[in-house]
Amino acid sequence: MEIGIGPLLESFSTGRDPFVVQVLGHHSPAAKQTSAVRRYCPESPFIFMSTNKVYGDAPNELPLKELPSRWEYAAAEDWDGIGESCRIDQSMHSLFGVSKAAADLLVQEYGRYFNMPTVCFRGGCLTGPNHSGAELHGFLAYMARCFREGRTYRIFGYKGKQVRDNIHSQDVCAAFHTFYQNPRCAAVYNLGGGRHKSVSILEAIEYFEELFGTKLQVQYVDENRLGDHICYVSDLTRFRRDYPSWGIQVSLEDIATMEIAPCLSLRLFALRHEPRYDFAVITSALRRFA
Repeated sequence: MEIGIGPLLESFSTGRDPFVVQVLGHHSPAAKQTSAVRRYCPESPFIFMSTNKVYGDAPNELPLKELPSRWEYAAAEDWDGIGESCRIDQSMHSLFGVSKAAADLLVQEYGRYFNMPTVCFRGGCLTGPNHSGAELHGFLAYMARCFREGRTYRIFGYKGKQVRDNIHSQDVCAAFHTFYQNPRCAAVYNLGGGRHKSVSILEAIEYFEELFGTKLQVQYVDENRLGDHICYVSDLTRFRRDYPSWGIQVSLEDIATMEIAPCLSLRLFALRHEPRYDFAVITSALRRFA
């Protein structure tokens, strides 16, 4: 299994070219590992954690409508989000995204050319109890950190209405295991929280302010990040069709609550599924904890 690392946003400041770092960090290991698997255990499922950044900013070409708190797809046929048929070339990716695309294509080629059971999961916003959010990476985790530490949260363009879908690491690992049990050759799937776990920056701020019982310090920057998605929701139709036993287990509310106190995440998730669970009581307790 080849697992991707987070975008190396500080590569230039450390004197390392980010494309070189990313290609060495993704493409080269993927080449070595797919080659080794083909040679020694070609029947073994090979799972590559790709990213929705392989699509570049092509998703921004879909018609959008502006709502009070978010951007939304204007066409009914786009309601489920971005599918795997979205093109991956002729768009701006970021150097991180284009290096991931190189590895993504390589893994697919090994699957098709050598009839190997490979899969590329193109992840959206992935999070969990050990997520180390930074300003430009780790949307909900970093926002919760700003609340906890009294930091100013900077919004980069799009009026703060840009939308992301979020998926917990537990559901990501469940998808891995589901594929492992019944693998396919050269499979490609988008993997995110989907339509019902999408949230805009403004909506997330409002939700966190309710949980923390305090206002977030916000600074708005007019210029958006290059290649950034305006509205991105992962269309999970293909994976759900091929693996109907898999489903999202951790709700967006659970994810947001876990981000407040990561050390309590498993306890909170257990409480969430107990009949005696009282969300109002837990919320009040978390405010005191924060």
